[in-house]
Amino acid sequence: METAFTKLVGVRHPIVQTGMGWVAGPRLVSAAANAGALGILASATMTTEQLRSAVREVRSRVPEGTPFGVNLRADAGDAPERVRLIIDEGVRVASFALAPSEELIGRLKDAGVVVIPSIGARRHAEKVAAWGADAVIVQGGEGGGHTGDVATTVLLPQVVDAVDIPVVAAGGFGDGRGLVAALAYGAAGIAMGTRFLLTSDSTVPDAVKAEYLRATVRDVTVTTAVDGLPHRMLRTELVESLERAGRARALVRAVRHAAGLRKLTGLSWPQMVRDGLAMKHGKDLSWSQVLLAANTPMLLKASMVEGRTDLGVMASGQVAGVIDDLPSCAELVSRVMAEAHSVLDRLHGSHGPHPLDALPPPG
Repeated sequence: METAFTKLVGVRHPIVQTGMGWVAGPRLVSAAANAGALGILASATMTTEQLRSAVREVRSRVPEGTPFGVNLRADAGDAPERVRLIIDEGVRVASFALAPSEELIGRLKDAGVVVIPSIGARRHAEKVAAWGADAVIVQGGEGGGHTGDVATTVLLPQVVDAVDIPVVAAGGFGDGRGLVAALAYGAAGIAMGTRFLLTSDSTVPDAVKAEYLRATVRDVTVTTAVDGLPHRMLRTELVESLERAGRARALVRAVRHAAGLRKLTGLSWPQMVRDGLAMKHGKDLSWSQVLLAANTPMLLKASMVEGRTDLGVMASGQVAGVIDDLPSCAELVSRVMAEAHSVLDRLHGSHGPHPLDALPPPG
């Protein structure tokens, strides 16, 4: 199934495995890439040397020339250093959780790297498109992690109409029907996080995966208690306790987590302060919200790495409520594509023009 996105990045299927912190490591990314999707490494919780090692491990696990990407924090103080690493290592795609600067986009594009920011509003898509982004991933409110309150079905067509670059839809996708729906809206592919987290190739501990599989749609909630920003995750006793805790207790916890994050990432306190200033300016946050941001990676690590569902949070899209199995990435991608073609055949019949010919040009 060729779309503007598959032609842009060189993958076989219009599917993206998103860069989830502590989850999207070399094993998952290489499995997604080998399945014909675009696998994306999550680098925010890695030091630069760990990132370099992860990139090389992915390359060792896939056939030569197989495209994959790295997700970066655009507001991180060492973002330019990480951009240089991506260029030096020959990574095909750079994705960003926040809009990168025009300068960073220009550096990457000059080196032949495809730039794909993730956005949650039409105006953000217009801004990065004007700066030269090659495509955008647009996440609606159904998506896991930090999210907005506009549903994918409303946000996606707005962005498709606003920009002339390929648009990849995220938030609520997990099967072939969703891919067909996204194509019908004018997207050039779909991005999935929770669905790839719940595969046999994911390194997330089995006990944590079991919690996701037990969840219903009503067990997935949005809270600001973790870091002061809307964050979609599984509702657990820990989340409820965080919501009951006062601001003073939350800030004490955040200071402790900030120290832990500094040790894990290798950042100095001055670098973390600079990152906090950039975050504060970019999102108009209070200082307490900036400090609370240290909670997110550490609470995610407790669950996604250490398997402590009692001490960690579990970022989750609403789609977790309808997932009930753990296929391999190869099985998942094959299933999604087979379902998509089956749906298209039913919609358009098995005779005459190819079903995709009836769809609007993607992106």
